[in-house]
Amino acid sequence: MKLQCLIALTLCVGVMAGKYSRELNEASPQDSDGEKVEFRISKLNQVWEKAKRMQMPPVRLAELHSDLKIQEKDEMQWKKMKVEGLDENGEKEAQLRRNFNVILAKYGMDGKRDTRPLETNSLKDHDTKETDMFDDPRLDKLWNKASSSGKFSDEELLSLKREFQHHKEKIHEYNILMDTITRTEEIHKNVISPLEGDTKEHALHQKHTDLKEKMRDLNQGFERLRKLSHEGFTEDSEFREPRVIELWEAAKRANLSKDELDSLKEELRHFETKVEKHSHYQEQLELSHQKLRHVEALGDKEHIKRNQDKYNTLAEKTRDMGYKMKKHLQDLSNKISRQGLQHNEL
Repeated sequence: MKLQCLIALTLCVGVMAGKYSRELNEASPQDSDGEKVEFRISKLNQVWEKAKRMQMPPVRLAELHSDLKIQEKDEMQWKKMKVEGLDENGEKEAQLRRNFNVILAKYGMDGKRDTRPLETNSLKDHDTKETDMFDDPRLDKLWNKASSSGKFSDEELLSLKREFQHHKEKIHEYNILMDTITRTEEIHKNVISPLEGDTKEHALHQKHTDLKEKMRDLNQGFERLRKLSHEGFTEDSEFREPRVIELWEAAKRANLSKDELDSLKEELRHFETKVEKHSHYQEQLELSHQKLRHVEALGDKEHIKRNQDKYNTLAEKTRDMGYKMKKHLQDLSNKISRQGLQHNEL
C-alpha cells in the first residue's frame, strides 16, 4: 500500500513539474476565454493592462514590461520549486512578493502618490534645468562642478551624465525599498499569531539586509562619481556603461583570480554591447512615438497605419531586448556574488 502511495505521489509531482515546465516555455499564454494575454500570471497581466491605460511614456512602458517578464520568470521557477518541496521557510516567496511591490512602487502603481519623480526617457533631459537635474543636492552640486570644469570632452560628459543618471535611479530604488520596509514594519506591529510573526520577522530581517546592501552600493557609487568629477576619466577605463562599470567594480572587490577576472571582463564587454544596443532602440522607440503622434494629428489613416505598425514592431523589439538585457544583468550579478562568496569561504 505504501509503495502504491509513493508511486502515485511521484507521478503527481512529475505531472505538476511538467506542467510548470510547459508554462515556462509556452509561447502564447491565453486567458480563460482563449484570448492571448501578455503574461502567464494574472496579477502581472492586470498591472500591464493598467499601465497601458495610464498611457505611460513608451520607453518607461517597455522598461515595465521587461521588469514584469523577469518577475514572471522568477515566479514560475518558484512554483516549480514549491512543487518539488523546496523553499520550506518561504524565503524565496517573501523575496518575490517584495520584488513585486517594488515594481508597483517604481512605476507609481502601488496606489501611493510618489513624490520622487523619475523620468527614464533620456531624450527629455533638455526639459530639466541644468542646475537641478538629478533631484539630489549633492549630485547636482557635483555635476555642475564637473560639467563646468573643462576637464571633459563632449563624449566624456555624456558618459559621466549617464553615470549620474544611473546613480539617481539607484537612489530612487533605495527610497522605494525603504518605504516598503516602513510599511511592512507597520503591518508587523499588528501581527497576532506568534508563528506568523516569526515568518514576518524573517522577511523583515531580509529586507533590512537588502537595504544595507543598497546603501553600501550607493556610498561606493557616489564615491566613484566624486572621484571621476575631480580627476576625470583615466585612459585605462575599462567600460562606459554605468551598469557594466558597477558590475566590474563589484567583481574586483569579490577577490576573484586573474583568470576569472579576465574571463568576466570579456563577458562584460559583450554585455556592454547589448546595453548600448538596447539604449539605441529606446531612443528610436521614443522618436517613433513622437512621429506617430504627429502623423495622428494629420489624420491620414494609411500613413497612421504604417507608422503604428512600425511603432508596434519597434516597441516589441525594445521590450524583448530589455528583458534579455535585464536577465543577463541578473545572471552576471548572481555569478559575481556566488564566486565572491565561494572565495571568501575558502
